[in-house]
Amino acid sequence: MARPQRDRGRDREERESEFQDKLVHINRVAKVVKGGKRFGFAALVIVGDQKGRVGFGHGKAREVPEAIRKATEEARRSLVRVPLREGRTLHHDSEGKHGAGKVVLRSAPPGTGVIAGGPTRAVCEMLGIQDVVAKSLGSTNPYNMVRATFAALKAQENPRAVAARRGKKVSEIVARRRDGAASDPELAAEGA
Repeated sequence: MARPQRDRGRDREERESEFQDKLVHINRVAKVVKGGKRFGFAALVIVGDQKGRVGFGHGKAREVPEAIRKATEEARRSLVRVPLREGRTLHHDSEGKHGAGKVVLRSAPPGTGVIAGGPTRAVCEMLGIQDVVAKSLGSTNPYNMVRATFAALKAQENPRAVAARRGKKVSEIVARRRDGAASDPELAAEGA
């Protein structure tokens, strides 16, 4: 039995309400035409559910609200899921590059907070990361920084997936380095 139209609309509203969006950058652009300049706006928006899903979008229009709406819609279409450790930080350190922008993300102990600046901070907050240390190197262009941050986040893997790929147990993958160094003389020589 098909659901009434109003129920489907309500479901869509509930799905959309779980996401939060953050305007990262707005840029006024001009198109030179015969009669002068036509001004428009370009917006960069980050959308996330703060539970491990995040996306970014770019929209252009003659008015600011329309540019933001377009960017938000694109961001919702480009959501990616990122595995989080304990729902608060990353599983491992990662590095992402895009153009001349480079971002380094490091997992952090509880209570550290989000130590990141600009667009990287917005991505981490929308993703739901509570403890992370980030460093951006090179380009400060917000578009490059956001794309570099997403490249670093896409490199994240949870231990379960790594263990399955290697045919090992999760406990073998997550085992502390000092435990492995004590039992393996080669690792002990490297660590010392």
